[in-house]
Amino acid sequence: MRNENAKPLAEHLSTHPRGALPPLDLLLSFEAATRHLSFTLAARELFLTQSAVSRQIQQIEAHLGVPLFERRHRALVLTEGGLVLQRAVVDCLERLRDATARVRSAGASRQVAMTCTPGFASLWLIPRLARFTASHPAVDVRISATLDLLDLQRSQVDLAVRFCPIADGEGAGPPLFEETVVPVCAPSLAHGALPLRRPADLAHHTLLAVDMPQGMALTSDWEPWLNVMGLPELRMKNTMRFTQYADAVAAAVAGQGVVIGRLPLLAELLRDGRLVAPFGGGAVSRRGYFVMLSPRAALNADAQDLVRWLRAEAEAAGGA
Repeated sequence: MRNENAKPLAEHLSTHPRGALPPLDLLLSFEAATRHLSFTLAARELFLTQSAVSRQIQQIEAHLGVPLFERRHRALVLTEGGLVLQRAVVDCLERLRDATARVRSAGASRQVAMTCTPGFASLWLIPRLARFTASHPAVDVRISATLDLLDLQRSQVDLAVRFCPIADGEGAGPPLFEETVVPVCAPSLAHGALPLRRPADLAHHTLLAVDMPQGMALTSDWEPWLNVMGLPELRMKNTMRFTQYADAVAAAVAGQGVVIGRLPLLAELLRDGRLVAPFGGGAVSRRGYFVMLSPRAALNADAQDLVRWLRAEAEAAGGA
């Protein structure tokens, strides 16, 4: 059966001048009330009181001259006029939301957010990053260099480069590269007054160590190399401790001691002669760097470009 309210509403909207629209701020309350069919729930969503929403609906009805809801016992039902207005309001609000999102997206800068360890950032990524930004000048790269394992989705991060045992990272796919470890130091130290010709000579030099998690020895990073060399333990004169690996490496470059070199992170320093490996080749540590993508990266073409670039750089470096 046809509701008689429809014609008065249609006639009212068609005969009123354009300036006689209902107050637009009240339409948000109307839309919320039509979704919940409850003034109480609409008020809760809009952080208003139930009576405030009820008054706003009454103002719209007074403006239009027709009821929009049937007030039943503990229930609201849209009248036919209410349904007509609901369709128009919902359509307009959706169009506004879509347009706002497009405008905001067009005005926003293109950005890729990634997280990695401080050592990877300072020793491997940053020296190369200019090559990526040169080919992607419109992209802002945000790097969170931390030892914390961030929740990528919650932290709004597109990708992570994780450092972990190979067995733990297999679920993420093939590693960006695997790690090899070898003692390194400045040339002046290796060939100085107390030269480093054999591992026993380490006893005359300073260990540059990084603080390890509780329960792990300061020389844990040395164990793969010690095992290959058949050495039961590492003996050195004294120790300098650092909280960041890059600081220990900087001390090694300055000739202050010997650090365990993580390759390929230190490959450039070895190639340009700022560091040397006095005892030759290294030992595979069975750890590696893995690239992990967050779900948001699927919608970010620039993040996918960065991943391809990381893999290309690692391949070009030959893992070293």
